[in-house]
Amino acid sequence: MFTKGQLIFAGFFVVAFVSLMIWSYRKDIKNHKKYYKNTALKVAIWLIVAVTIFSAIRIYSKM
Repeated sequence: MFTKGQLIFAGFFVVAFVSLMIWSYRKDIKNHKKYYKNTALKVAIWLIVAVTIFSAIRIYSKM
């Protein structure tokens, strides 16, 4: 399995990584609001388009 040292390192790494990600996100939150308006909506629309295209290809390729 894992040694005690590896588990301690993994714990510190996860805590440090999550802390730095939260700090970085909070630091850039003004830029996110300015440059990424409605990004989730755009991603959702393109995801639906991609799934529809791949589904159509799959359905019509079996005929």
